[in-house]
Amino acid sequence: MKWILFFSFLLPAWYSLAQTKAEDEKALRHLKEVEWPKAYREQDTVLLDRILADEFKMIGSDGEWSSKKEELAYIKKNKPAYKSFKFNIKRLDIFENNTAIVSGTGVIQSKDDKGDYEFIYQSSNVLIKRNGIWKAIASHTSGDKVVRK
Repeated sequence: MKWILFFSFLLPAWYSLAQTKAEDEKALRHLKEVEWPKAYREQDTVLLDRILADEFKMIGSDGEWSSKKEELAYIKKNKPAYKSFKFNIKRLDIFENNTAIVSGTGVIQSKDDKGDYEFIYQSSNVLIKRNGIWKAIASHTSGDKVVRK
């Protein structure tokens, strides 16, 4: 009888944690696969401002660092010329301290004077959940390559 009582208290708590983790995973996938690319594609500084934490730092594939302020200024001035962009998540881990790692491959389809090509890169992002909202605090890209079609 004691065990039944014990598990009757434990089961709702476990279910609540599992539900929260599933909701967080869904929110992180949407942020990285939909919202983040949309902010750059549409030059939406309001959306990017919501995605990036104030202390956000990025290290680009060239080794250069940029801040949230610099990323916002960049998308405001630089209209994308690519045909499409897709981000494929390969790692999504949520940790008990309201942090997450989202990493994967970005594929940009574009065209230049030599014809169609894909620009492929790897990206890792660290996010923190504050007041129920996921915010990116760090991003790093590497492994840039161009594949001609």
